[in-house]
Parts: sequence; structure tokens; C-alpha cells
Amino acid sequence: MKIGLAGTGKMGSAITKRLLGLGHAVTVWNRTATRAQPLLDMGGAWADSPQSLIPKADVVITMLTDEAALDEVYFGAGGLWMGADKSSLAGKLFVDMSTVRPAKQQAMGERAVAAGAAYLECPVGGSVGPASEGKLMGFVGGDAAMAELARPLLDQLCKRVEYVGALGAGATMKLAINLPLMVYWQTLGEALSLIQPLGIDPKRVIDIFTDTSGGPNMLKVRGGMISEALSGVASSQVTVNVATMRKDVKAMLEQGALSHMNMPVTSVALEKFDAVAKAGLDASDCTQLLVWWLEQGAKEGGK
Repeated sequence: MKIGLAGTGKMGSAITKRLLGLGHAVTVWNRTATRAQPLLDMGGAWADSPQSLIPKADVVITMLTDEAALDEVYFGAGGLWMGADKSSLAGKLFVDMSTVRPAKQQAMGERAVAAGAAYLECPVGGSVGPASEGKLMGFVGGDAAMAELARPLLDQLCKRVEYVGALGAGATMKLAINLPLMVYWQTLGEALSLIQPLGIDPKRVIDIFTDTSGGPNMLKVRGGMISEALSGVASSQVTVNVATMRKDVKAMLEQGALSHMNMPVTSVALEKFDAVAKAGLDASDCTQLLVWWLEQGAKEGGK
């Protein structure tokens, strides 16, 4: 299959490598061209603009940082749907895998109709490792018949693909899935503050948590990075930064407010994440949330 992919960040690159490994012809575009070079070395082709992907692909996948990036790629200069002739979009399918607000995906659907484009959302759960192995969780929103047409491709990227409703439903499900994990970072920090006076080696502490009911699957994936961060070992690797977490939690609270739901625990978690950002750690890896909490937050009452 001929596939176009816009957004070759960590997740976009992992998905592209997976597709190339399965024998698909993949053309990529990224705002920073140098980031795509490893994919070109693997056999991927390059597009000079998002819109240049269209004639080279049957399906175009977008995996972008936020709503501003989504607007730029679809509607900016050289954007996928910016000034594109409807005939050029006929028979093409656009699948957005970004994590954005449900309302944004609904708005994208309206603009897709105006552009004459077939559009689905499929935000995914999982990190770079699962993406490389085709073991993501996909939450599809949009036209049901269209979702079935996309399923064979999505099944190659995801261990489980769930169609959950109209556009916006996929984003809603992704936010709900991520919410307990976001809050867990704050509760883990508080749990660690209880045992901090014991002086137990961080690696041992995380190993104990991982092997008990107090440790979700996330600890199995990030446990090593967490223990290193708690031990003061500097790392240049950023898996998920604090800014992204704050963006997602804000979207969770906004969606709850639209449904007139009270979410006090999530609200408090966001307050603490905002404090971490004010301390200059917005671009830092999520593991630094725990370091900040033990060094400052817990001792200052978390203010």
C-alpha cells in the first residue's frame, strides 16, 4: 500500500519504521527535514510539503504534537487540504492519530466534508516500543463504514483497534484511558515521599512497586528511567514531557466540564503539574515530576 505520513517525531518515526518493515511504500513529511533522514535511509521517500503526500499515497496518516500543528499541516501553506482540488482527494483516506480535544476532531470532520475528504481519527495508546512492534491501542472515531475500510491497515499498527463512535469519540476515549495514568504520576510522588526517610535505594523501591498492586504497567516500561532520575542520574532522553502531560490533562478537564462532571483529583494533579512547569521543567521528561515533588513539592505543601 502507498502511505503518506506527516509528523516524524518519536511516535511518527516508530510507526513509519513499522510500515516500511511490512513492505509498504511510505512517503514522509516533517517540519524539520533532518528528523526524517533515518526514515529515508530505510527506504522512505520525501515530500516537500504535506500536500505533496497526496499524489503519492492512498492513505495519509498524521501524527502531530497539538492542535496548532494539526491546523498547520492540514490548512497552512502547502497543507493537505489547503486549496487542494476535490478531485485530487477522491479515493484518499486521511487518518489522524494525534491526541487532541474531541471538539477539535469534530471540527476537523466538518472541514473534511467541505474539502471533500474522507477523514478518521485514531488516537493511539502506547509508546515508541509498542509502536515499533505494532502493539498500539487504537481508538477510532468517524464513519463506521470508513473505519472498516481502514481496519486492515490499523490492525498492522495496533494490537487492538476499537471503533468507539463518531468523530470526537476516539479523542474522548484516549483522554479517559490516559487520565488514571496522569493522576498516577502525582500519587506515585506522594507515595515516594512517605518512604523517602527510609533511605531505600530508588532502584529497589521501583522494583518493589512494580511487583505489587501499587504499580501499573507503566512502571514496567519506565521503571528504569524513574529509578535513574530519582538517583540523580542525568538523562537527555525525553519520552513524554511535562508540557504534553499538562496539555492532555487540561483537555480531560475541559471534556469533563462539557459533560458537567466534577473531577477534583484530576484538577489537583494539574495544579501540581503547573507548579512543575513554573519551576522551568515544562520541556523535561515526565520522570522529573517525581524528582521535583520529592525535592520541593512535598516539602512546600505542593504549592
